[in-house]
Amino acid sequence: MQLEENVQAAFNGLREHKFRSFLTMLGIIFGVASVIAMLSIGEGAKREAIKKYQQLGVNNIIIRDMDLSDKELESVRAKFSPGLSLKDAQAIKDIVPQIVDLAPQAEKKADVKYQDKSIKATLIGVTPSYSEILNYTTESGSFVNKDHQNRQLKVCVIGTDIASKFFTVDDPIGQSIKVDDQWLEVIGVLNSKSLFTETVGELASRDLNSDIYIPLSTFHKRFEKEKLLSSELKQITIKLEGSENISQISNIVENLINRHHFNNKDFSIVIPIELLKQEEKERRIYNILLGSIAAISLLVGGIGIMNIMLATVMERTREIGVRRAIGAKKDDILSQFITESLVLSITGGVIGVILGLTLSITISLSTAITTSVTLYSVLIAFLFSVLVGVTFGYLPARKAARLSPIESIRYE
Repeated sequence: MQLEENVQAAFNGLREHKFRSFLTMLGIIFGVASVIAMLSIGEGAKREAIKKYQQLGVNNIIIRDMDLSDKELESVRAKFSPGLSLKDAQAIKDIVPQIVDLAPQAEKKADVKYQDKSIKATLIGVTPSYSEILNYTTESGSFVNKDHQNRQLKVCVIGTDIASKFFTVDDPIGQSIKVDDQWLEVIGVLNSKSLFTETVGELASRDLNSDIYIPLSTFHKRFEKEKLLSSELKQITIKLEGSENISQISNIVENLINRHHFNNKDFSIVIPIELLKQEEKERRIYNILLGSIAAISLLVGGIGIMNIMLATVMERTREIGVRRAIGAKKDDILSQFITESLVLSITGGVIGVILGLTLSITISLSTAITTSVTLYSVLIAFLFSVLVGVTFGYLPARKAARLSPIESIRYE
């Protein structure tokens, strides 16, 4: 039989046994849909992670003051460590090679009020270089500049969440908010940022859209430390010319700060590009695991195809005998039944792709999970369904091709 006739016969079989064919394809449909949905979730998570690390800067080194208890703080101060400070920042700038710029910052929790509304927020003292190094942009207004820093002005830039809670109608620019016991003028509103920060070498979640940024000079002049022995700075972010020697430069920075802190381990160093590489490695393993779990459904679907094709061979034994008797070769019978299993798997694969795309979009729209469907995930799922059809359809097809014409015609 010609290929066209084989395909036509296969579709006729599907139409004659619609419900049975649909049940047979269910394993393929759910398998393909699961692979696409799982991989889209993994890809979405990967892109979100990359986006977050890029916000930290792939050419950056982040030095973070450790969160220590009162007892631990007393211990390191007794051992002559001053904690992370502006002197550390200046020494790094003067000594460490390939530095483009650096951004020191100080932090504290604060009570923020506007009219009859109040919230808790993180107050961050920064220098003008902070926005460029950490890719911060304003939705409206401007960021802290050199004049604000030099004159120790009482100005602030607020996150989008604070702007939406306090200023539902009014334009926030030019308004005054009370932070602890200080009144600050709003000069800018930041664009929305991902829920992400880095603390003590580990990733943690924090709503960056509820932060308030003020000049570092104003922070040190107007606001008290959260703890008496707290460090002058909470973080120093270093921007390098490139990422080629970032590990070696990180070692230089670590040795320098160790000398300044008399070898007290009261700080951590994080390199975003190395975290990104580790994240990508773990994400690949995660995607393979998710895809493998989903592929089990495809294998189950393949077993279903093999079972139904074996039953079909039994049902059509006389038909096979007649065709062999009037001249059909073994290869004709073999190709006929392989074509039928392929039609089942391809049809199931197409339906599964549509279902998988629908699932991915639905998950993204109805939950906080970000999904991203890629062409390779669709192709992998679909081609695997075709492979399953050929593999599991071959055994029944071979059995049909080997039937004796005389015995097949006699078969009841």
